[in-house]
Amino acid sequence: MTRTAIIAGSGALPRLLAAELGNPLVASLDGFVPEGLTPDVVFRIERLMPFLRHLEDAGVTTVIFAGAAARPRLDPALFDPQTAQMVPRLLQAMQAGDDATLRAVIGIFEEAGFAVSGVADVAPGLVPGPGLLCGTPSEADSADADRAAHIVAALGSVDVGQGAVVAQGLCLAVEALPGTDAMLDWVAQTARRPNPQGAKGVFYKAPKPGQDRRIDLPALGVETVRRAAAAGLAGIVWQAGGVITLDRTAMLAEAEAHGLFLWSREP
Repeated sequence: MTRTAIIAGSGALPRLLAAELGNPLVASLDGFVPEGLTPDVVFRIERLMPFLRHLEDAGVTTVIFAGAAARPRLDPALFDPQTAQMVPRLLQAMQAGDDATLRAVIGIFEEAGFAVSGVADVAPGLVPGPGLLCGTPSEADSADADRAAHIVAALGSVDVGQGAVVAQGLCLAVEALPGTDAMLDWVAQTARRPNPQGAKGVFYKAPKPGQDRRIDLPALGVETVRRAAAAGLAGIVWQAGGVITLDRTAMLAEAEAHGLFLWSREP
């Protein structure tokens, strides 16, 4: 008997994937509790090798990473001898950025004999293909989306962020360590368009160029729509096939209520 394990962080995505998979083993990183889901096991990075052996003993052959997690604080006193041997490798990857860290994590799981799947493999319905989900962007909105896509690609090439807000051709904000919500809140509180009567602007989201899409795909949800509306934006645009939408029905209802468009845009 083979089994899939969800390596879960916080948020709703692990629960949605668990519903798709039926009976996965749910393992959450200590300190990052998935929403509406009780983990079967909680693990720490310092005890990674015993955790991998536990997955193997439970019949797990495939893992999928889902949910949000920040870099945890490591306690040197908790390392077992085998995991301690990995510390130089992990620290070197961490110094190179988030993408390098995630690639190192995938490598460790694969070397331990596990296949690593992505969200699009397990639940393709959560990762929309190209198309306009609701509303109608103007020509100015389309131009702002083009500009934002170039900015996000540049940010991603240096492993900084996955989102930007552009209005009237000007970048009002970019996503960095504080995240999407903080960026949209900043736009709502401080950003001003050059022409108050001109285009309201768009929020654009995409994976980093060359990113391994089995892990850390950007995600959008109802709260994103609410904050984009509060920021006075015309709509939300994302790279088709590269962004997870959480509770799309609720997102559509919220966007329509605020008059926002939602656009899954061709890369």
